[in-house]
Amino acid sequence: MGSWHPHTGGIEMRLAGARVLITGASSGIGAATARAMAAAGARLVLSGRDRDRLAAVAAETGGRALAGDLTTDLAGLAERAGPVDVLVGNAGCGWAGPFPAMPDGTVERLVAGNLTAPILLTRSLLPAMIERGRGHLVFVASIAGAIGVRDEAVYAATKAGLLGFAESLRYESRGIGVSVVLPGVVETPFFERRGAPYTRRWPVPIPAERVAQAIVSAVECGRPESYVPGWLRLPARLKGAAPGPFRALAGMFGGQPGLSRRPEPGSTP
Repeated sequence: MGSWHPHTGGIEMRLAGARVLITGASSGIGAATARAMAAAGARLVLSGRDRDRLAAVAAETGGRALAGDLTTDLAGLAERAGPVDVLVGNAGCGWAGPFPAMPDGTVERLVAGNLTAPILLTRSLLPAMIERGRGHLVFVASIAGAIGVRDEAVYAATKAGLLGFAESLRYESRGIGVSVVLPGVVETPFFERRGAPYTRRWPVPIPAERVAQAIVSAVECGRPESYVPGWLRLPARLKGAAPGPFRALAGMFGGQPGLSRRPEPGSTP
């Protein structure tokens, strides 16, 4: 069983021997998390859409690859995964640009991948965790979900929904650890896949391995909430404590304090 951690206020769990399901494991944060979890002694079940990359990560980490799309084969994934001690809900997708310009079907795709899929997968796995009296849920959210980001309204909304879902689960899933990890900008293929490159001067993207270590720590130390890097906690706290000044700063910096955009060619900085 997991045990309560007196400093973090969460449920901690040993990863050695634990069965861990990681979604979005074929690249980026998911692949880095697979490596970190394997190093901690976990037994891995890896889910992802890119069959070849997923197979390579599974071969490297000794995991079991279950290729498929969460939005269309979720029930099959839960059944094939078997009993799971830890769920790392990492799979997701994005789109960047003014909301009125969002193509048809994109809202549905983002909501399905970033919010509906992890909720339904949790519903499939959580009852068995509660019955066994052992389990941990980790949801990879985003700082965008905590403070909002210009030109990413729907993505931010899905991640905010994930934060609310996790917070509510904590109050009804006694004995089960629930963690959210909120990364900032991470060096992954995410920006290529969303169709718009990262164009801000600062902050500099961090390696996916830093997020992976935060995920491992969230389980082993029972951390309910982890910002990566840690300084991102400051704008999130400022928004909650002083929303007026926060929004004034956000307006000065193009929609998010500290995340000013790199000027486009021919534009005014």
